[in-house]
Amino acid sequence: MGHLPETKALPYNDFGTWLHSRFKYKVQKISVDAGFTCPNRDGRIGRGGCTFCDNTTFNPSYCNKNSSIREQLETGKKFFARKYPEMKYLAYFQAYTNTYAPLDTLKRMYEEALGTENIVGIVIGTRPDCVNKDLLDYLGSLSQQVFVSVEYGIESTNDTTLKNINRGHSFSCSRRAIAETASRGITVGGHVILGLPGENMPESLRQASIISSTELDILKIHQLQIIRGTRLGREYSEHPFHLYTPEEYIDLLTEYIRRLRPDIVLDRFTSQSPSDMLVAPRWGLKNHEFADRLANHMRAVGAYQGQFYDTNRP
Repeated sequence: MGHLPETKALPYNDFGTWLHSRFKYKVQKISVDAGFTCPNRDGRIGRGGCTFCDNTTFNPSYCNKNSSIREQLETGKKFFARKYPEMKYLAYFQAYTNTYAPLDTLKRMYEEALGTENIVGIVIGTRPDCVNKDLLDYLGSLSQQVFVSVEYGIESTNDTTLKNINRGHSFSCSRRAIAETASRGITVGGHVILGLPGENMPESLRQASIISSTELDILKIHQLQIIRGTRLGREYSEHPFHLYTPEEYIDLLTEYIRRLRPDIVLDRFTSQSPSDMLVAPRWGLKNHEFADRLANHMRAVGAYQGQFYDTNRP
């Protein structure tokens, strides 16, 4: 069973504190759109992509795939430098599958980013079925020189759910990719979505212990959002299903976090899609406002990360 250190300000391991422990200066991620696609979009393993996904919902306004990586980073730096002129940056390859290209192409892209002034590392968002030994060996070597993190879209540990959302891979694929990445000393992140069709609160809580049994360093948790124009958006309009209210989601997250491995760093709890693209749920809360509500609720009920973590469960 986990325990909350007395010096810890929040009832969970927050990303900001962890990042400050790695860098002795302010660091901000700058998103880059390098023009990738996904293998479940282009026909290699499927068509149409994940049923919930429209990547434009999380591409900031300064991203433009028609600009070079360096140009996008310089634009992003100007966006943030007004507030923090001494800031350093991580290049965040975010949109689509950012390892879905030949290794020579990937090296050129990553190294263009790292060659940009004040870029001190890279974060690579990808799928677990789009990495291989040569790429991971390269990233492992690179991570000895600069900060490197690979983020995998896990989404769910339930293979039936993964099939239903047209993910195109199993959870065992995610587990294997996480292990192989971690074995090379690379920081490993993962994304999960709570509230996917067919997954209720007990199912989500069951998955917390499974997520904890992987070698993940960082976890991003998202509430399910219905995005206009997606396949899931069409399914929702034809046959509406339950989406969590903020209060229900806070209750779920509290119990989920209690069951997580105490040392996993929690980067986020919510997504915030553009209003004109979001069908539901419309909470009207910014990410930091939700995080404050969650922390206050956890304190009020005496909850903390790892409280119910069971090392004997998978």
